[in-house]
Amino acid sequence: MQDIDIATIKEKAVKGIIALTGRTFFIQIIAFSATFLLTIFLSPAVFGVFYVVSACISFLSYFSDIGLAAALIQKKETLTDEDLRTTFTIQQGLVLSLCLIMLLLSGNIGSFYKLDSSGVWLFRSLVLSFFLSSLKTIPSVLLERKLEFKKLVFPQIIETIGFYGVSVVLAWQGFGIASFSYAVLVRAIVGLFILYTIAPWKISIGLSFPVARKLLRFGIPFQMNSILALAKDDLMTIFLGRILSFTEIGYIGWAKKWAEVPLRLIMDSVIRVTFPTFSRLQHDKEVLGKAIEKTLFGLAVTIIPISIGLLFFIEPAVSLIPKYGKWYPALLSFYLFVITSLVAAFSTPLTNALNAVGKIKITLFLMVFWTIATWVLTLTCIPLVGFNGVALAQTILSLSVFIVVALVKKVSPFSFIQSTRIPVFAACVQSAVYYLLRGSRPYDFLSLSVVSALGVILYIGIVWFLEKKRILSVFALLRRNTI
Repeated sequence: MQDIDIATIKEKAVKGIIALTGRTFFIQIIAFSATFLLTIFLSPAVFGVFYVVSACISFLSYFSDIGLAAALIQKKETLTDEDLRTTFTIQQGLVLSLCLIMLLLSGNIGSFYKLDSSGVWLFRSLVLSFFLSSLKTIPSVLLERKLEFKKLVFPQIIETIGFYGVSVVLAWQGFGIASFSYAVLVRAIVGLFILYTIAPWKISIGLSFPVARKLLRFGIPFQMNSILALAKDDLMTIFLGRILSFTEIGYIGWAKKWAEVPLRLIMDSVIRVTFPTFSRLQHDKEVLGKAIEKTLFGLAVTIIPISIGLLFFIEPAVSLIPKYGKWYPALLSFYLFVITSLVAAFSTPLTNALNAVGKIKITLFLMVFWTIATWVLTLTCIPLVGFNGVALAQTILSLSVFIVVALVKKVSPFSFIQSTRIPVFAACVQSAVYYLLRGSRPYDFLSLSVVSALGVILYIGIVWFLEKKRILSVFALLRRNTI
């Protein structure tokens, strides 16, 4: 039984994307501005410590949910109180156990990575933040299930302001690693309070074994995907912390952070909406296929030109910005991560579609392949090209996107080429303009701005001329849903 009809799903999905995209732009402006300041105030080694310690917490957090939240979102039937109580009880039991273990082992973990006392307290702060964040699961699931993404926006904005405001001010004052310790606690406490104010849920404990078994049939394979993803990404970062210097890890973290700007600006918001939306549409394959095509087109139109701009203008930016020359060694990794992120912008919503229609075993198989391939390629590439081997391995692996496209087509008919060909063509023209007109060092800020604007104008003009009808149909839908 459907919670909401297709017309309402479309309306709420559009409103959700608008709300989350607007929020994302605002948040990322704050995040990117703050990160820019932090990369000036802090050394690459400090960034490396934060990157590795955060990965340790991310690694353990994947064992705190076993996919129950995703199972609640994907469930076809209406949620019951037993569903919510059972999920909360199991999750908190796991979270509390993990937090206790992590706190008891914090000293050993610090010794393993040769962290000083401030690094150890950063780890402990992240553990407490992890516990507080786990309490937000049920209110968040209820809002996502109803596609009420507007209500999720405000807590996330305040969390971001709190985290980056505290970290930048303290870094400026010379607190070093401790800047992050205080910032993560502020983010967790403020976010928890605001979310429960907006979407109150009476915390209750209870365990229904029939409900647990039903939810775990989807939840465990889903979480296995997440655990494999963590083995592919966060566990790899933890491992790299032992074979590379913190400075090199800092270079990797910096390159990955800035290369994923388009994903954070655009894709995260779209993905947040598409999983519950695709789940609500899983009974109608034709409508689902059209939704996938619109998703791919929207991502292509927005993410491709941003990625092209990053590829051509990051080196001039590092050259022109004072005290930013220290990041020159990370540029090759940056270029490779941009390519990887661009491909991920298309593969991620497609794997999302497979999960949404219950094809969880297919995505589990894909994740097993990606995890094994990532470790093999990374350990092969690092001896050849040093820390840049991490980015090179991910770029090579991103070519497997064509496998994902073929698998999704078997589930729901859609055209990948028709959805992306015009943005790709326009991006080729944009790239040609940048290649011919950007110039070389020493760079001039005004000339770079003019060339950048010219490329964007040409891109928009080509897309508008060739895809005017499709774009106008989207605008019409937006007007109907905002009146």
